[in-house]
Amino acid sequence: MLREFQLADWFTLANAFCGTGAIFAAMRFLHEGVVRDLMVGMALIPLAFVFDALDGRIARWRKVASTLGRELDSLADVISFGVAPAALGYACGMRGGWDWVVLSYFVGCGVSRLARYNVTAETLADGGDKVKYFEGTPIPTSLAIVVALAMAAWLGRIGDALWFGMWQVGPWQLHPLVLVYALSGSLMISQTLRIPKP
Repeated sequence: MLREFQLADWFTLANAFCGTGAIFAAMRFLHEGVVRDLMVGMALIPLAFVFDALDGRIARWRKVASTLGRELDSLADVISFGVAPAALGYACGMRGGWDWVVLSYFVGCGVSRLARYNVTAETLADGGDKVKYFEGTPIPTSLAIVVALAMAAWLGRIGDALWFGMWQVGPWQLHPLVLVYALSGSLMISQTLRIPKP
C-alpha cells in the first residue's frame, strides 16, 4: 500500500503524526505535570497546519490529486484539528462533565464537517477542479483555540487558574472557556456560512 502513496500523501501522514504527538503530549502532561510537555503538544498543531497546507499544494503542483489523498487528508485533520485540540483543552483543565459534552460535540462537528466536504466537494466545484468555497469554517481554524490555550499555559492560567473560572451547573462542572469549542464546532457545521476558498 505504501508504494502507492504520492509525495503529498506523506505530508498528510506528517500532519496526522503531529496531531497524534499532540495527544500524547497532553496525556504526558496529565501524568507528569510538566508544562513543557503541554507546550510541545500545542506547538505540534501549527506544524500540522503547515503539513496540511503543503499536501494540497504538492498534489496540485504534481497533478496527482486522488480520492485516497482526500480521505487521508480528512482523517489526518480529524486527529490534528479535532481530537488533539479537544485533548489539549482537557489537559488545560476543562475536565468537568459539561466540558466533556462540549469537547465531544466539537469533535463530532469536525468529523461531520469533513464528511460533508468529502461528499459535496464535486458538487461545490461546479464541474471544475477546485472547490470555490467552504460551507462552514474549515476544521483547521481550531488552530486559533490552540493558540489561545498556549497563551493561557504560558501565563500559568490553566488548571484551577483557567480563564473565566468554573461554574457548577446542575450535577456537573462547566468551565466557560470551553464554550469557544462549542462556537467553533457550530461554525464548522453551518450550511449558511460560506467562505471563499483561496
